[in-house]
Amino acid sequence: MNRYTLAILVRNQFGVMNRLTSMFRRRQFNISSLSASETESDKYSRLTFTFDGTENGKQQLINQLYKLPDVYAIKELLTDNSISREVMLIKLKNDSKTRSEIYAAADAFKAETIDYTKDSIVLQLIGTAATMDDFIALMSEYTILEICRSGTASIEKGGATLRQNLML
Repeated sequence: MNRYTLAILVRNQFGVMNRLTSMFRRRQFNISSLSASETESDKYSRLTFTFDGTENGKQQLINQLYKLPDVYAIKELLTDNSISREVMLIKLKNDSKTRSEIYAAADAFKAETIDYTKDSIVLQLIGTAATMDDFIALMSEYTILEICRSGTASIEKGGATLRQNLML
């Protein structure tokens, strides 16, 4: 199985995300990451899906997605032609015995402290999915109270835009 990232430009209206995620479900793809937002125009929304599958299955999915009337453009984003980032909030137990080690790791990963109480420390980390996974693995030696990760936001490098692929 390979990991794929698709950026999809759609009509900005209710129900569209449900139709797209239903297509993934019918094709039996597990979505590992999803982010959605309005674009530079309020007429469009951009959804970024990250999922695992086969090349053939991915191509069939793309063909089916293009049949949906709300889909305007689809672009596969590859690691060599795009920039991808996530945001993660991780809440750790604030323990005087481990606090300095947690802060040393946070500093190494350029994580920012955004909340501090006598019971917990909340760190914010921005980076690739692999960076998030590595940080979680490192923090697993401590008491993780909660983790919240955004979906992957990806954009193509250079002057190319998703709107250049409009299928109107």
